Amino acid sequence: MGYVLADVPLGHPDFGKAIPCHCKQEERLWRRVHEYQGMSNLAALAHYTFDAFTAAPPWLAPANQESLRRAFNATSAFAQNPEGWLVLTGNYGCGKTHLAAAIANDRLDRGQPAIFVVVPDLLDHLRTTFGPNSDVAYDEMFEQVRSTRLLILDDLGSQSATPWAQEKLFQILNHRYNAHLPTVITTNQRLEDLDQRLRSRLLDINLVQRLHIMAPDFRSGTNANQSDLSTLSLHMGQQFHTFEIHRRNLSPDELSNLRQVREAVMDYANDPGGWLVLMGAHGTGKTHLAAAVANHQREQGHTEAMFLVVPDFLDFLRAAFNPQSPVPYDRRFDEIRKTPMLVLDDLGVESATPWAKEKLFQLLNFRYSANLPTIITTSATVTELEPWLRSRILDTDRCVVWALKAPSYRGSSDQTSRPRRR
Repeated sequence: MGYVLADVPLGHPDFGKAIPCHCKQEERLWRRVHEYQGMSNLAALAHYTFDAFTAAPPWLAPANQESLRRAFNATSAFAQNPEGWLVLTGNYGCGKTHLAAAIANDRLDRGQPAIFVVVPDLLDHLRTTFGPNSDVAYDEMFEQVRSTRLLILDDLGSQSATPWAQEKLFQILNHRYNAHLPTVITTNQRLEDLDQRLRSRLLDINLVQRLHIMAPDFRSGTNANQSDLSTLSLHMGQQFHTFEIHRRNLSPDELSNLRQVREAVMDYANDPGGWLVLMGAHGTGKTHLAAAVANHQREQGHTEAMFLVVPDFLDFLRAAFNPQSPVPYDRRFDEIRKTPMLVLDDLGVESATPWAKEKLFQLLNFRYSANLPTIITTSATVTELEPWLRSRILDTDRCVVWALKAPSYRGSSDQTSRPRRR
């Protein structure tokens, strides 16, 4: 029949009432899940499966490969036995949505209910239930989302932070937190930037497994392994073997210096650590050698260096203050500050405003304290640098300084007599 009398004592609210049996409850649950799958757009994400996910692309640096592999293993294990919460963080396009949708598709293939929804879309669907023409009552949809067996929320933090939106998200996640209902959340926000009430629950190590994916944006085009800030792609031809060492217009002392500098920079490229500072006049080859280190690291499958001209770096930061910027200022600055290898080209040619000096100090002081591999090229002399930077550059425990004595190569007889590369 599908209905049974509840076995409850006299006086209980359900005494004498016919309630759906287990099979009927399962049928109703599936009907509702299928009704609400329209909000998730999973049909368009049907190709997001574990089989279609490349867990360790060979062109990624080993650390990024390991990060992706860890996320793949954790999400596939969660799909087989969803328990607790799984939170995936990382930059745009790193694979979070693919893995989250793969969990949903896997559960549905197993005949198990799951709701996958992008957070702004969820809030829009809840708002539409207040309309007079809505086929679903607000309470019914809200309860279904709040209590579904497996809820996957994609892009938490991308919604408009209105009080109503914050309240609804808190109600949903607080209920699921208290009931220990399996939940998957993806976000490109830092957890400290989320609502404090949500953040405290996402940091509960007894319930929540957090995974940060360090992979780059797979949607970014030809060089998905390179930050959108880096201009290293413009220096691909600047390799060690293309660096002109046999210059006829050099004195023996200048030639010896050039050989020494190249050898020292090649040693750094094989085992980068601390700072490498290249000083000299414009056109002596500083940028070429700095780019050669970054290209060597990339070719060896190691860390992809971020290559920035200093005035461009400051422009990137200024642009991040724009309300329309896709990446907020603090996240943009943090990306540059913590990148595994940073090349700062042409330090000293920027406008020396108090703001610019402050940002450069914050950036380089952090990398100095953390002893992160950093290459600086400058045409300034040591005495012309800011005192705070000069004191760090002179620290021989963390910094190696080489001054190129050769005159400018550009326009010299050595360059004009060389066959033009196409």
